[in-house]
Amino acid sequence: MSKIKIVCTSTGCLDYAPKRYDDIKKDIDIIRIHMFFQGKEYLEGIGFDPEDFYLIMEKVSDIKGNLPHTAMPTHDEVAAVFDKAIAEGYDKILVVCLSSYLGGTWNFVRIVAEEYRGKAEIVVVDAKITCFQEGLLAIFAQELANQGKDLPEIVQELEWRKAHQEFLGCSMRLDYMILNGRLKGGKAFFGKALNVCPVVHFNHAGELTSLSSAIGLNNSLKKAAMQLAEWIGDRKKEDYLVFPTYTGRSLIARQKAIETSFGIETNHEPVVMSCVTGIHVGPWIVGYAYCPIRREDEPLPEVPDYYYEQTGKTR
Repeated sequence: MSKIKIVCTSTGCLDYAPKRYDDIKKDIDIIRIHMFFQGKEYLEGIGFDPEDFYLIMEKVSDIKGNLPHTAMPTHDEVAAVFDKAIAEGYDKILVVCLSSYLGGTWNFVRIVAEEYRGKAEIVVVDAKITCFQEGLLAIFAQELANQGKDLPEIVQELEWRKAHQEFLGCSMRLDYMILNGRLKGGKAFFGKALNVCPVVHFNHAGELTSLSSAIGLNNSLKKAAMQLAEWIGDRKKEDYLVFPTYTGRSLIARQKAIETSFGIETNHEPVVMSCVTGIHVGPWIVGYAYCPIRREDEPLPEVPDYYYEQTGKTR
């Protein structure tokens, strides 16, 4: 019987996952992104608490002069994860990787995986999102692997979830978005001058876009709550997960006060955002992760083309 190793990039926040996932996440290996801040290099998830990291970011007075940045894992770091899995007897590996729109990591991991043709069957999945929603895809894949599902079936289930997942984030300050190039020119100038707080959203292609904007954080949160309520619709609570996700924990209280008036009830613990994400969008974000769970009456998509391209198999 085939053994499937599940792997996730560190942006999936498995290091910070709620305790309910302790038993399942221990079997998932992690490819770590590099972070550079205040003259030091870190591997995401090792050696620091993300909430402490964001508090430090909040207190930086010269943001432009202390702008953190990130870098992809090295070839040897990715290869070491694959070599370890093979040495442990795994002949199939599924990697859940942060959205390909957020840098070159997905493509780089896929290129390294090509070197293992004939040694293991490796599929690298573009999560089309990041932070704990990425991690939840890996957790779900591990659950399916534990049930004896094979790679094609697991990939089908992940594709259904990817097609239905949603993320909304509201930013109280735009400094890091402007300096990292997420907002440019007139948008940046007027956004900062007028206290515009954008509602950002991952579209289903995996691109972080501005869904709408409002003057002030409370108005931005109201727009986010309205959109979330529309997405949930009449779906039953057992058929989705919805939870706060943040870089600024202090903003959750404001979020909670507003969501109640829209009849929204979260059913999962808040989860801090990936520090790699926070480096690019700043420490003043709060939002929602919405993750529908497939019902029996909701059909799966076909096995995607990338599965066959990456494994060399035919339909």
